[in-house]
Formats: sequence, C-alpha cells, structure tokens
Amino acid sequence: MKKLFTLFALLAMAIGAKAEWVEDYKIDYSTHTAFPFYVMGYVPEWIDGVMTDPGANFKFVQATEDAAETSDVIVKTEAGVEYYKIGPLDEPAWHQYFIADGIPTELDGSYTVKAMVKASEACSINVNMGWGWGDGQQASATVAIPAGDEFVEVEWQYSGIGGTSCNLVAQPGTVTATIEWKWVTVSHNQKPQRPVEWVENITNGDAEKSWAELGLADVAYNDMENNFKICAWGKEKGVNMDEAGEAWNPFPATIEQEEDGNHFFVVHGKEATTEGDASAWDNQFWIQSPKEWKSGTQLKIKFRYKASKDVTVATQVHHQTPSDYLIWHAIGDISFTTEWQTFDNTMSIADDMGGTWSIAFQLNQNDKEAIDFCFDDLSWQNMKLDEGLFIAASNTETGIEYDLDNATEFVYDEEAQAYVATVGTAGDQATWVNEVMISTVRGNDAAFKGATLKPSGAIVNDPDEWLNYTESALAKIKLPAAGVWTVSVDTENMQMNFVKVEGEEDKQPLEINPNPTVVVVNGLEREDLKDEWNDGSLNVREEADENPDDEHGLGGPGHDGQTWDNQFWIMANRALDAGESTVISFKYRASREAKTTTQDHTTPGNYLWWNALGDVNFTTDWQEFETTFVVPSQANGMQSIAFNMAEIREACMYEIKDVIWKLDDDTESLIDQEGSNNFYVKEGAGTSPHVFGGDDAVNSVVNNTAPTDTYNLAGQRVTKDYKGIVVTKGRKYLAK
Repeated sequence: MKKLFTLFALLAMAIGAKAEWVEDYKIDYSTHTAFPFYVMGYVPEWIDGVMTDPGANFKFVQATEDAAETSDVIVKTEAGVEYYKIGPLDEPAWHQYFIADGIPTELDGSYTVKAMVKASEACSINVNMGWGWGDGQQASATVAIPAGDEFVEVEWQYSGIGGTSCNLVAQPGTVTATIEWKWVTVSHNQKPQRPVEWVENITNGDAEKSWAELGLADVAYNDMENNFKICAWGKEKGVNMDEAGEAWNPFPATIEQEEDGNHFFVVHGKEATTEGDASAWDNQFWIQSPKEWKSGTQLKIKFRYKASKDVTVATQVHHQTPSDYLIWHAIGDISFTTEWQTFDNTMSIADDMGGTWSIAFQLNQNDKEAIDFCFDDLSWQNMKLDEGLFIAASNTETGIEYDLDNATEFVYDEEAQAYVATVGTAGDQATWVNEVMISTVRGNDAAFKGATLKPSGAIVNDPDEWLNYTESALAKIKLPAAGVWTVSVDTENMQMNFVKVEGEEDKQPLEINPNPTVVVVNGLEREDLKDEWNDGSLNVREEADENPDDEHGLGGPGHDGQTWDNQFWIMANRALDAGESTVISFKYRASREAKTTTQDHTTPGNYLWWNALGDVNFTTDWQEFETTFVVPSQANGMQSIAFNMAEIREACMYEIKDVIWKLDDDTESLIDQEGSNNFYVKEGAGTSPHVFGGDDAVNSVVNNTAPTDTYNLAGQRVTKDYKGIVVTKGRKYLAK
C-alpha cells in the first residue's frame, strides 16, 4: 500500500483571456477543375468553378469497359477517373458526397461551418462531420438551403468532435433539387494559447548529401534499428527483388541532380502490371519520420514534388517499416504536374492513425504508365511541448473551466514513490473542482487532450485505493465530490490514486428503485416507408421497388411512412455530458414480435444522434433489458432516449415498465422513481410527443366524422361508421 505525504502545487486559474475566431479550413471550389475527393458512388459536376449536385434524379457509374450502363455524358474527377452520368431516373436515387476533407480539429471541439450555396428548390440536407467510418465517429447536422437564383451563405454547427482530422459529407438523400456549392469554411472560437514552437525532425530532407556520405547506403527497409534514419524510401516494380525473386522491396530513394545543381529524390516508376487494385502500389515513395507518433499529435508536413506527366496519387500511413500498412488515409490525394509544386499543410494524427511512422505515396493509383516521381525539401515538424505529467481541473457546477495551457505539473515524491500534484486551494471554496484531466504533454490544447490518462474505474477518495490507468484521448475524470484533491500517479505500475484534502461530502450510493409505471404505446399501423429511407441504402430501396407488395410493407416510392411515426422516450431530469457513464434497465414486451431502433435526443422529438442503445427486439413475453450507456461525443447535451416504434408496418402495442436510468456509480437517479413525468409517447404520424398519461395524451380531439383510412387507438383500421376516438393522417378525432 502507498501513503501520501506532501502536497504540491496549486491549480492555476483561468486569466479570462478573450477568445478569438480561428478559421481552421477553407476550400474554394473555383480553384479546382473537377471533384477532388474520394467518390462514394456520386460525382458532383464542375460548372464554371462551381461544384454542382444535379440532384437525386441522376446517378453515376464508373466508365469502364464492362460498365453495365453507359451514357453520352461523362463526368471526370480531378484524379482523371471518368463516370457516366445516368438519368433522368424513373425514381430518385439516394446520394451523398464529400464537400471537404482533411479538416484539422481538436478533440471535444465545437465548430461552425459556413458555405456559399444555392438550390433550385428549397431543401434540407444532412451533413456529417466525420473522423472515421465506424459507429459513433460522425457528428450530424441538418442544413436548410433556401431556393433562389442567387448564392446565399448558410451556417451550421457541430460539437463534441472526437477526432483530430475530419471530413464533411453532404447527404441530400433523395432530394431532387440542383445544389450548387462555391466554397466552404470551418472555424471555431478559441481562447489565445501560448505560442507554439515547431521542431524539424527530418534530416537530409534536401537531398544534398548522398546516402553513402551519411553511411546509410546499405540500410534495408526492415532494419528496425536504422531504417528511420532515412527520410526518403522508394520502390520500383521489379527492382530490389527478394531472394525468392517474387517481390520487390523498398530501398533508399535515388538521389539525382538537376541542371541547376539542385539535388532531389526520385522514383523511376516502372509500368504497373500487377493484377487488380494491388497495381496501385507497384511503385511507391515514402517520407519516413524518425519516430512514432501518437493519436492527437499535430505535424507540419512540407515537401516539393513533380512528375514526368500530370497524375494524381493517393497517400496512406504506414508503420515504421516502409510497406507495413497502417491506414488508408494520410494527407489526401496529391496532384502532380511536370513543374515543381509545394505541399505545406498540418497533419493531425487521428485515432486510427496512432503509431504513424511514414507517409506512403501510391504512385500508380490512377495511372499505370511508367512515370518518374520527384521529391525535394522534405520537412516533418512537430510541436515542441512540455513533456512529463500535467493535471488541469474544472468544476462543472460553478463554471471553472479547464486551463490546459497552465496545467499543473506533477512533482516526484521519493517517499511516496509516485508523482504528486494538488488541484484547488486549501481554504478557498471558490477553487474547488469536481473533474480533472491528466496528460503527458502541455503547451497546446489539442495535444494535451490527445495524450490523457484514463483510470480503470470510478474514483474513490481513499489513500489506499489505486486504480490502473491506460492512455486514452480526451479522458475527463469525474471526482466523487467537489473539493481540493491530491492526485498521485505511479508510472512504473501504471496506477493512480485520489485523496480529497477538503471539500463537499462524497456522494454516497443511493437506493435506486425501478419506476413502477407501466407505459403502453399503442403504435398505429404505418404507411409504406417514404422515399427518404432511414438507412440511405440504395439496395434496400431497389429491393422494395421490385417487390411493392411484399409482406413487410416496404412498398415502392411515394409513400408517407417513417420508422419514427410511433415513438417512446425516456427523458432524464437533466442534460448529460459526453462521457457520462449510465445504466439503463427495464422490462418490456409487445403484442407481436417487433424491433425498435434507438436514438439520442435532447428533449423528446429533437433528434441529436442516431445510435443510443442499439436495437431492442420485443416479443410477446416479458423480457429484461440492462446495459451500460456511455454518452457519446456526438450526443453531448442529450436528455432523452427515443425508441422508434414504427420499424414494423403493422399496428403494435408496446409495454415498458420498471425503468431505471442512473449513473453507473449509483450516486444519482436520472429519472423520478415514481410517476410518469419522465416518459413520453407519440402514437401515429403527425402527432407530437406528450407525457404518458398526461392531460394532453389525447390531443387535437374535435367533433367530426371519421375520414377514410382511419384507425382506432389500438391501431386497427375502422370504417367511416366507427364511433369514438380515431386517428387519421396523424390527427385524433372524436367520430360521432
């Protein structure tokens, strides 16, 4: 067991520096000649320097010899890939496309996007800001574009970003309007930070000394003790074969001299003949870093480049050994010309790029000819940061914000055999804190957040309780109570300990009982799904169109149904922060087998994020559901979980009871333990969420004759002679 002795350092308070507006990224489409991004099945056209989406009445098929469909109209990407423009179509086809890529972002950051755009018809489209392609790696926003002949500036926001390099993907879905884009900017409001010094890492980046002069001429690509000393590696098809004569390996890139005396690196690419996609890397070039880089790191990459013909190549990230693939994305596509150009940009190491050592250029991504590729003035700079252990703190109740720039440094205590720091000032309640972040670097907010340490469990105020920890980006550690805290970190055993010096009483576990309310949702029969399919999957749409009378009621286009026409919400008594860990449990059954999907909302009906608890599959027997739900970054500020109860077309009665929603340490129940104020329902398209069992449970009831296509409250279709409360087109009537 360890004991704590001396307290060190005081929390540095924020000095109230004024924030400033920072533009992180801008793309002016007029500076491009064609679509410059990765194609996701749809290719916006370039018309007079304007990126033009002709709408969902068209689709695009790559123009190859075996293309099933052809057209007289061909659209090219900036990489030179050709696509047939097919249309007008009989029915709209769901579509999406990039509008920006390589946006440098900060973990947990909030960003404002502005675009100069116009549309032939007023429309609303979804735009995702993404930092990966897995679940929970995108933030979503709905963007309204007015109709008009003139371009207008539209603006929207994102928060809780979980990556350090993002893209923007526009998803017009089945919108048929023509949408034109002039430019897009991404900005954020940032408090001033200390000036950052950038340190050069690459040596011999100007190629003025030969590998022989540096004593590196014979270094092999898989020599783990020396390969990082070479900044430029090349691979040419058929050159430097392995002993079996079956593969060709990377070698120190050739250094040559131009007529003016300038030395440069070159790969004399041979014709790419390997079968399939593998031919893209028949010839390659690598810029090799001298060290490995963690997620959250920012690097400045700079180099000059040209080729013997105009061509665009893709880039990847590799591990230490050139050709040891890590991830498919790096610094984007690079368009070579026969004249020297300069690449100069900041590269953020995203979550899936941790372990980056080198950037690989896929020299035959778009052209299989023999091409010479030239590089010069290679530069790979990183921020000069304070290294060690640092702690910053906040109080989410009183408004003390993190001041990462002035984070307190831990000091090693010989007797405690640990690094120790104290946050908060003894005797001053105004400085009490209830949350901390511990990082291995200081000097830049993004770098600090990317190098934090995360304990293995909830914090306990006990000098003998040590928690294991791991490295984890953006680890905010919630304390059991606000106060002055001493934190100890044992780096040898990777453990940390927390002791409260003074402060509030520690929150004690509560006796939390299930809410006994039995919520009944009489889900009405749903119309056939409308054109805007929930998952945007074209193949599902096509299957439905081919089977308009299938038993699932998917039908063809032109219908009004949505999977959220019937809904149920569990609403917390407060908004939740990203990262809060909660437990949800309940019992549930239905009048028939039915699946519901779940979403994160703010208040009921105000959508925030598409994935909450996953799917919940109802049967006619009572089942028990329990899961730990950690609020994702995309759902920061959420307050309710929505169950979409029109995933099946048929009318269905759902029952849910004995609901618990609590913090996972049992210190707070997020809902009342009796009554129905935390439960909202929506029964039928066009109705609004209302408290279950409340006075507005039957709303908009008027004396009228029941129209046709009418249902009772059990979801059964009734005739016009039916008497009582009925529902049609989402409205309730009292039929007499």
